[in-house]
Amino acid sequence: VQLVESGGGLVQPGGSLRLSCEASGSISSVYAMDWYRQAPGKQRELVASITIRTDTTRYEDSVKGRFTISRDSAKNTMYLQMSRLKPEDTAIYYCKANYYLDEFRTAWGQGTQVTVSS
Repeated sequence: VQLVESGGGLVQPGGSLRLSCEASGSISSVYAMDWYRQAPGKQRELVASITIRTDTTRYEDSVKGRFTISRDSAKNTMYLQMSRLKPEDTAIYYCKANYYLDEFRTAWGQGTQVTVSS
């Protein structure tokens, strides 16, 4: 499985941004996908998750009510709609696929920078 993120950029506080993560390869083996972020000097943290079979979603507390994770199976793409952005949301955002191919595996995208600043 290969992942390519897009959609990052510079946005003012209170603004919105939508990240995309396009998957290719053994897509039928993917059972869940995640968005992570890593701010400078901090550990990478899980932001949101979605399961493929039931579209069950989960969010980190600080983004609940502001971020929405979704996916479009026809486009093999996962999204992260981010609203009411705050400076503390500034980070590199990564998408991750969890899949089973003979064994449990993960794949990561290259990351996309999100900067929230006035």
